[in-house]
Amino acid sequence: QVQLVESGGGLVQPGGSLRLSCTASGSIFSIGPMGWYRQAPGKQRELVAAVTSVGTTNYADSVKGRFTISRDNAKNTVYLQMNSLKPEDTAVYYCNIRLLDSTWYNYWGQGTQVTVSS
Repeated sequence: QVQLVESGGGLVQPGGSLRLSCTASGSIFSIGPMGWYRQAPGKQRELVAAVTSVGTTNYADSVKGRFTISRDNAKNTVYLQMNSLKPEDTAVYYCNIRLLDSTWYNYWGQGTQVTVSS
């Protein structure tokens, strides 16, 4: 059984930084794309950043230049470094990992709250 565990959320002042982590564990044969999504109250879940298995990245326009996604394949972990945080970045952040156990499937983390406020 595959599990994703997220960490790193919290309360930060505008202009501050946070680093999110998401680690997959269990019966994993291969990992494909990894990404981070977020959902603010009353809004739809949106893609923040993604990284392919070969390291190609893409970002939402709203976070370009401020957020950096990376992955450590040896640790089955994806990271999201968030700098210059703004109040509008406040949301629950979810990791999403496409991986192969008995079949290819998209798994979601439990979500971690990020609050940007003074």
